[in-house]
Amino acid sequence: MADDRRYKVFTLKNIQAPTFTMTALELKEYINFTVKRVYFITSPKGEMKSGNHAHRAEEDELFVQLQGQSTIVVDDGHGLEDVVLSGPQNAISVPHMVWHGFKDMSQDCVIVAITSTNYDPVRADYCENYEEFQKLLKEE
Repeated sequence: MADDRRYKVFTLKNIQAPTFTMTALELKEYINFTVKRVYFITSPKGEMKSGNHAHRAEEDELFVQLQGQSTIVVDDGHGLEDVVLSGPQNAISVPHMVWHGFKDMSQDCVIVAITSTNYDPVRADYCENYEEFQKLLKEE
């Protein structure tokens, strides 16, 4: 993976105790935004994927694969790339104007999302059309 990627993939620190594994998430090591919302992606059904989209200007996110496995598809101007995440080992930071969505989610998949915005049901910041996203990237 090239150094000029806008998204970053992390290997989390797992500490093995005699009776459990602790995964510490020191947010200052992974994000540079104020956290306003945390949500969970669980119990995938059907095609085992989420909706693909980018946030135009506001929302930055950190996705932590807590359990199971998934593939996040990302494009930060370098073309579509698949990044496999396994829990509780991996996390990925996805800033605004990076196309992203999950696929191939395992039955036991648990992903926590840490975001810089509160939920807006209007979703005005969302770009859900990949061709439109590519045009917006060229305008940046």
